[in-house]
Amino acid sequence: MSNPVPEKLINFRVYLEGSIDLLGVADVELPSLEAMTETVKGAGIAGEVDSPVLGHFGSMGVTLNWRTLTEKATTLAKQRAHALDLRGSVQVYNAASGEYKTTPIKLAIRGIPKTIGLGKFDVGTTSDSSVEFEVVYLKLWYDGVPRIEIDKFNYICVIDEEDYLASVREDLGL
Repeated sequence: MSNPVPEKLINFRVYLEGSIDLLGVADVELPSLEAMTETVKGAGIAGEVDSPVLGHFGSMGVTLNWRTLTEKATTLAKQRAHALDLRGSVQVYNAASGEYKTTPIKLAIRGIPKTIGLGKFDVGTTSDSSVEFEVVYLKLWYDGVPRIEIDKFNYICVIDEEDYLASVREDLGL
């Protein structure tokens, strides 16, 4: 494809623990990857620099917003880590040929529930329920290629095939 224009996420589905059953109808607020930093200042530096800590990130949260409460969605309240798969299809326009194609995108998350919002009961409307997770593991594939993997408990931070914590694991004897 000589001039690809990724336009939009056509659709996606949310799966739990590798199941092939749809977990529910939701929209998802994905986590931000915010590097942990420490301010470096002193002799030889003209001011201050917020220096990122290699491979370390602040708290990462993901929120699933449900249209209605469902039996499957309420299982996410269990106080343990849950494995979620979000599988989507991105619409890509080829500006050179004028044709569309789709590209798969997948996000695997392991998260621990932090907030369970049961929502509201109101006649003829959605309940607007939600579940917020603390993400301890995240792996993103785009077009079948692993792009980002962060595993906080196992010292893994791979971005575009570069393992930022490989030498740290070696230094720690892991």
